[in-house]
Amino acid sequence: MKSNQKLSILFWLFKAKMTKDGKAPIYVRVTIDGLEDEISLGKKVSPQDWCSKSKKVTAPGMETKLINIAIDQARTALTSQFMVLQSQFASITPTMLKNVFKGKPVEDHLDVPIKPSKKEQTLLEAFDEHIEKFELMVQRGMRSDNTLRHWRKLKRHVTAFMKHQYKSSDMKFSQLSGLFAEELYDYLTLHKPKPLAEVSARKDVKWTRQIVKIGVKKDLITRNPMDGFKCSGGEVEVIPLEFEQVERIYRKKMHVDRLAEVRDAFIFQCFTGFAYQDIYKLTRDSIVLVGTTKERWLVRKRGKTQVGEMVPILPIVDELIQKYKDHPYCIAFEKLIPVNSNVRYNTYLKEIADLCDIRDITGSIRRLDTHDARHFFADMMLNNGVPLEDVSKMLGHKSIRTTMRYCRVRKSRISENVAKVRNKLFSKAGQLRRVA
Repeated sequence: MKSNQKLSILFWLFKAKMTKDGKAPIYVRVTIDGLEDEISLGKKVSPQDWCSKSKKVTAPGMETKLINIAIDQARTALTSQFMVLQSQFASITPTMLKNVFKGKPVEDHLDVPIKPSKKEQTLLEAFDEHIEKFELMVQRGMRSDNTLRHWRKLKRHVTAFMKHQYKSSDMKFSQLSGLFAEELYDYLTLHKPKPLAEVSARKDVKWTRQIVKIGVKKDLITRNPMDGFKCSGGEVEVIPLEFEQVERIYRKKMHVDRLAEVRDAFIFQCFTGFAYQDIYKLTRDSIVLVGTTKERWLVRKRGKTQVGEMVPILPIVDELIQKYKDHPYCIAFEKLIPVNSNVRYNTYLKEIADLCDIRDITGSIRRLDTHDARHFFADMMLNNGVPLEDVSKMLGHKSIRTTMRYCRVRKSRISENVAKVRNKLFSKAGQLRRVA
């Protein structure tokens, strides 16, 4: 008797069961024809010592060697025991293999209908699984490290929410009610120690819904209980800076180097449209000569979307590149301009807004941040005749629909375009022209 079933073995770190000493147990997941079961290896390691790619412990020492030997022995034992079961049964379940591995009776018999027991995954286990996969994608340059940090932060938010709302450290998918999304949103905006803005809270609910969808795909639940929650509302309109305000920032004499460098980085963003993480990673290799005229462009893949963004170097940008070409930081790290950490950058921008008297529509000093520069660039290009498709490409957006959120058509642009129609349809005296 020979089974044609396939066995898959995966070792992983069960971070949701991390102990007080900061160590998490190593588990092995056995999958046979889509069904799976999990076995504890009886070993614990610190997450920073675990390599998610090789599925081994990387820390030096004899204990590490013993754990890695145990992993290899478990893989060998499971494979050989599976082959033995194949010779005895027409169909094998992960539970049968788990029982044999643990020295228990096989239990399932050839003449008895097989009812495999499927361990129900919890919400935080699904988060861990998703984050572990995302870590690999970041290592391979397929996803942004900033997005990974947001996933980790979101898991902390959801963990705190379950403790607050349900007095529970974790929940199974089947325990999630139809009110889970609304209750999570209320916690994030009303009860969290530092409440989130509505837009940020909706984004967190939307991302959590992606994790719950895993339970649907694995047939742990029949439908996603979070589907009824509307995550698209509450968009905050970002009013772009006026050109005069950007010019005022550009021409302001800064007597403190840290403020001057942040001001220059902000102006660099205003005339390239690059996001913070992208100007942070710009090197001299990012400068590309385009066409027969050898026009200098900045070209790179956007960190957030991995979509190519390309922008011709405007004179003001070239001026800044030349200004900092001999800067110690730029020489040491082969960067185009010196860029602070995101937190310091935004903190110093608020000082600059105060020094330059940059005010919002209410008359208050505007709370500048790095993304304001990106909005200014889009507004400047769209209102100076650059097609939406071109602006979308320069911003590195996956979809033009994303770029449209940056659109804020100014009265001057409407006036110019309507003037063209007026001159075409009406005479100088205001008479309607005859159609040829």
